Amino acid sequence: MKSISDKIETLRRATAVASISGRPEVIRALMVGDTPKGNAIDVAKVAGIAAAKKTWDLIPYCHPLMLDQVQVSFEAHDTQIDVVATATATGKTGVEMEALTAVSVAALTLYDMAKAMDESMVIGGIRLQEKRGGKSDYNDRAPNNFRAAVIVTSDGTAAGVRQDKSGQLIQKHLEKYGIHNIRYTILPDDTDSIVHEMKGCVSEGVQLVLSTGGTGLSCRDVTVEAARQVIEREVPGIAETMRSYGQRRTPYAMLSRGIAGVADKTVIVTLPGSSRGVSESLDAIFPYILHAYPMMDGGGH
Repeated sequence: MKSISDKIETLRRATAVASISGRPEVIRALMVGDTPKGNAIDVAKVAGIAAAKKTWDLIPYCHPLMLDQVQVSFEAHDTQIDVVATATATGKTGVEMEALTAVSVAALTLYDMAKAMDESMVIGGIRLQEKRGGKSDYNDRAPNNFRAAVIVTSDGTAAGVRQDKSGQLIQKHLEKYGIHNIRYTILPDDTDSIVHEMKGCVSEGVQLVLSTGGTGLSCRDVTVEAARQVIEREVPGIAETMRSYGQRRTPYAMLSRGIAGVADKTVIVTLPGSSRGVSESLDAIFPYILHAYPMMDGGGH
């Protein structure tokens, strides 16, 4: 089974369709509930809903999902009934398989209810009609000529006694989103040095500053205090999102004091020092943080 542990929860919705065709009189009988087994439409609707809830049990690699809603409807034509199912959930993975399973089982149920009347009925056209939600819906990209800065704050790394992993990880993550113009700096845990570097990035028009380190509780963890001297407007949701995402993976995420905000049109985010903390924080905020730039240009949400 594919891991979805690095995904965020979003509202997911999928609609699938299927059809069952047969003789006109059989189609009419199905729609009015006049079959040897009774009211076919009501039974098929319940069967489709129940099947959607059991998808993970029927298809081996599907993840168990807490479905928020399943809707199944039927539209009659002369020789065909179209079955439409929409599944909705707030989760880490899509619900297209739930919608497809719903229409498949609903159509099979109609077949079972009327097969004594018409053994030549055909089920077909099973397909995904629409899918919404997840990262594919949030395809924010960096503006043209985008400039970023990575600031590593660590006494040990600045002294050359510790190798930087987190800063390198940030650079690779940025490159995944087409950001290659990256200023990379290693500084000791010194407030004045960090403030000077961040202000330099702002004055030079660097659009995104990501620091790593100095967000903990040590007396040498001063990156947050430095960033507060540069940030003009805090954006609490960014740091809240990183902590919330991390807290679901390690209880120590609550001890990060990281902040985020804007100075002029530069977004500044202070990330944890550990490579794991950096990786999880980046997964939590990318690519969604890139939506800040059209917002700052007056684009709104």
